[in-house]
Amino acid sequence: MQRGVAACSTTECTTAALPPQAQPIAAGAAMDGKKGKKKGGLRTMPFIFANEVAEKLAVVGFSTNMLTYLTQQMHMPLAKAATTLTNFGGTSAMTPLIGAYLADACIGRFWTIAGASVVYQFGMALLTVSAALPQFRPAPCKAAGGGSGACEQALPWQLAVLYVSLFLNAVGAGGYRPCIVAFGADQFDESQTAERARTWGFFNWYYFCNGASQLVAVTAVVYVQDNVGWGWGLGVPAFCMGVSVVAFVGGYPMYRRLDPSGSPFTRLAQVVVAAVRKRRVPRVDDPGRLYENDEMDAPISMYGKLVHTNQLSYFDRAAIITDGDLPTMDASFSKQPLNLWRLSTVHRVEELKSVVRMGPIWAAGILVITASSQQHTFSLQQASTMDRRIAPHSSFKIPAGSMTVFTMLAMLVTLFVYDRTLVPLARRRTGLDRGISFLHRRRGRGNHRRWDSPAVCVLAGAAVRTARGG
Repeated sequence: MQRGVAACSTTECTTAALPPQAQPIAAGAAMDGKKGKKKGGLRTMPFIFANEVAEKLAVVGFSTNMLTYLTQQMHMPLAKAATTLTNFGGTSAMTPLIGAYLADACIGRFWTIAGASVVYQFGMALLTVSAALPQFRPAPCKAAGGGSGACEQALPWQLAVLYVSLFLNAVGAGGYRPCIVAFGADQFDESQTAERARTWGFFNWYYFCNGASQLVAVTAVVYVQDNVGWGWGLGVPAFCMGVSVVAFVGGYPMYRRLDPSGSPFTRLAQVVVAAVRKRRVPRVDDPGRLYENDEMDAPISMYGKLVHTNQLSYFDRAAIITDGDLPTMDASFSKQPLNLWRLSTVHRVEELKSVVRMGPIWAAGILVITASSQQHTFSLQQASTMDRRIAPHSSFKIPAGSMTVFTMLAMLVTLFVYDRTLVPLARRRTGLDRGISFLHRRRGRGNHRRWDSPAVCVLAGAAVRTARGG
């Protein structure tokens, strides 16, 4: 058995070299078996970026201003509308677990994205029909004695159409969101240095296109919704979703499509079960005695194997070989399959360790996500009460749903400066393809959020109070 060597430090960790058994798999994924043409690479990026731009125009275009639609068109009370959108966001955050499982274990990323995009399209079309046809909405509010007027509540079947369309959008998000970035990265062979550098360029430009499309959505699309009509305001995102499907499927002959390598959730569960079964087995001092199988791990270690680390050593028991773990020959001289619920490889054990190490990072984001889930609906409602005119005598008002444009502009400028200036300078100093390590990137982002943002907020608050004379 051949073992790889890796070097890990506090700032960077690299995997072992590509196992020989995985090289044919990686090469086969990059080549067209019929004509020998190389697949993937930069030529697939226009299709993926066009898909992402159109998808974000559609999703952000309908979700940014949805609180206004629910309160003004569907006559929902504010609390019920906010709860509806929060439930929609929570469902959209859970369905990616199902989509990721289908992509990894069953049908692959391409077909998961394609199928989810079609479901997305049905949801957007149904939402557009409900907004365009008055039969699907309650009657407009009637003025009563010069007052604000009495508004009819939406009928149960009208709400059912709305909820079905939102559910279809949530299901579509479940197949699209966890796969599109990984599918884009699949187009580059990270076993080659030049391709690995392009991968990081892809990530930067992907998020730049993502932010640019959101910028257009919260300005142009929201303006159409507020000033032209909701039929057109939701019809434009639905059309963009159709363009997204066509753009993505159009690149089918050029994509690198990796075969499903099995669900990572199953592999993680197998390591836990094997370690618990062997909880009374003494630990080994020599990592070389732990089980490794390059041939079995080849499909899940195409770009390098994880090597043993001394942390979380309890799970190392899953890779300790005991009596009856290794397959034997039966009477017909055929080799029995390895029971992965009894014995796992070092690579699979290290996968579980990596997930456990990310636990504190995930936990630290719980409160942030809890706050941000309420922030959008709250900010939109507050913005609707503001004087949003550019000048005191101007008739043009910034739509309430477009107030997030300032955050997106800051992100786009930062991404451009980071990719065009910071990364090339850092690459010369560190020698890393990505310029800086993951740890430095996270620390920089965290320090920015922790120190800079509150300072800016305090200054802005002081300026407002001074302008008000308080």
